[in-house]
Parts: sequence; structure tokens; C-alpha cells
Amino acid sequence: MKPFGLVPALEDGDLKLFESRAITKYIAHEYADKGTQLIVTNDSKKMAIINVWLEVESQQYEQTASKLLWELHYKSLFGIPTDPKAVEEYEAKFSVVLGIYEKRLSESKYLAGDSFTLADLHHLPSLHFLMPTRVKKLVESLPRVSAWVADITARPSWSKVTSMLN
Repeated sequence: MKPFGLVPALEDGDLKLFESRAITKYIAHEYADKGTQLIVTNDSKKMAIINVWLEVESQQYEQTASKLLWELHYKSLFGIPTDPKAVEEYEAKFSVVLGIYEKRLSESKYLAGDSFTLADLHHLPSLHFLMPTRVKKLVESLPRVSAWVADITARPSWSKVTSMLN
């Protein structure tokens, strides 16, 4: 189903999608009347704010988080030694992103406003694997970021997902 041969992929009737962010956006739109409202369709300004933070997640946060995950989590699974210089470089970059999050979270409970949205949800997979690493100290050094991470990772739906991983 996926041209690059990797997961995730979704088939919903005759619609076939790949790429996790496209899948979550489709599900949030298609099933907006079920569960938590992860998007806003009737307020263009609120949707614009959600879109900004979706872009920040994919273009700023994830770019560094994925490199930290490679160094601090995945390399050990493949028996590859961690590169301490790379970790130091990516931690510094990640700290900048988290500092911007700390400022944003002083203005609202979640990244895109006062309710949980896709902008928050998209952080969950990487946070799941980063928090057991030394990155946790970076998160815990910022009170608003730490509270936000605690909030979003404690959601019942995320607990269901993580229980399936175990």
C-alpha cells in the first residue's frame, strides 16, 4: 500500500493513504464527530494556529527528536555505539525547540490553544521513546513543557496505545 514500502498505511473504503500525518489529518476530519476534536473546521483562525503548530512539530521538533531517537534509542537496538558529540549537538538544538514550547505553553494549555489537538498528538510517538532517555532532564527543566508532556502522555487513549506496544 505504501510506495516506500514502510508503515503506516490506511485503507478506508476505496481510499488508500500513507504517511502518518496525512492519515491522522484524514481521520480527524472524517471522524470529527467522534471522540476528541483534534481539528477545528468552523474557525479559520483557530485552524491556522493548529496548522502552525503542526508545521512546527514536523519541521522543527521532529527534525531534532528523530536524530536524538536514532542516537539514544535505535542505535543500541542495532548494536551501534552512540555518538556523544552528535547527542550533544542535537540536545542543544532540541533545547531551543523546547524553550520555544515553554514560551508558547505560558500562553495556552496546549500548543495550539486550550484544547488538545493534532499538534499535540503528533508529539506522542517520539516522546514515548525519548522520555526514558537523558532527554527527560531537558523536558523536566522546563515546568510548562514538563506539565504538557505529563498531560498528553497520561491521556487514556495514549495509555491504550502504549499498552499495545508492550
